[in-house]
Amino acid sequence: MLARGLKKFICRLIALALIVCIIAAVFYGYKGYEMYKEAVSKTPISSIAEDICSREHFTEYESLPQIYIDAVIAAEDKRFFRHKGIDPLAIARAAFNDIVARAFVEGGSTIPQQLAKNELFTQDKKIERKFADAFGAFAIEKQYSKKQIFEMYVNSIYFGSGYYGIYDAAMGYFGKTPAQLDDYEAVMLAGLPNAPSNYSPDSNMQLAEKRMSVVLKRMVKCHKITEDEAEEIRSKSPYYSRSSPAAFDDVDKK
Repeated sequence: MLARGLKKFICRLIALALIVCIIAAVFYGYKGYEMYKEAVSKTPISSIAEDICSREHFTEYESLPQIYIDAVIAAEDKRFFRHKGIDPLAIARAAFNDIVARAFVEGGSTIPQQLAKNELFTQDKKIERKFADAFGAFAIEKQYSKKQIFEMYVNSIYFGSGYYGIYDAAMGYFGKTPAQLDDYEAVMLAGLPNAPSNYSPDSNMQLAEKRMSVVLKRMVKCHKITEDEAEEIRSKSPYYSRSSPAAFDDVDKK
């Protein structure tokens, strides 16, 4: 009898929790939609795209090294070519990790969401802004192809040390155009936007290489390169020969 009563109590508690979650989702979803509508009324997405694409040294998708494209997708949004703006699996994983950590430790944002956040909204970690990002991502996906979205993303994101966009970052850090980057340089640049001020090679090359190692691991996991290829890229580090494997431990914050 006691067990039956306890079971009913637990079921009611779960039902109540679900109701609260649904109400919260509706509430913050509405606030996020209002935030999105206000943002695009001031700055339409088409205007943002036109501004990015008209910038000096805008680099087209076909001019980017394939390994750079693979590295960015592995690091930031591995299902980029399959989702429609948001990645429910990444969001669920991020939400679980945030709950366990009792803090915002993982984003779960796709490339379109990051593009919307960077161009339309502030960097405040608010629940309603997350919903606004999603609405922005859906709108971007409806208007532009995956290649166009990728171009806008890499030509506008911050790479640290005052460099915005892949061209300025490639020239600033390595004195090369994006098309001239070797594998080591391309993978390193792919990892910087996760925390550009921390990972900037100008500030801390060893920390930048630790982040690069994270990207390489993700590329191997996504079957973009082999373990041997990852090791060959990693061996180009000036620290490699005198560093233990621990020097490349995971420093991922995403």
